[in-house]
Amino acid sequence: MSSTQQYLLDTYRARSLGEPVPPAPGTHGRRAVRERRDERRSRPARHTLRDVLGRWRRRLT
Repeated sequence: MSSTQQYLLDTYRARSLGEPVPPAPGTHGRRAVRERRDERRSRPARHTLRDVLGRWRRRLT
């Protein structure tokens, strides 16, 4: 079943039950990508210089 067919089925069910209609596929795609990008940018670095130097020191001893 394609995303369009699923959307039409969900819309039909929502209208028959008196619930709000779901958003169309791809409606919030850009916003989701932008939020994910911003989340990745604000995340702290995974490996700091101190972590790397500590690993090197442990390998040498």
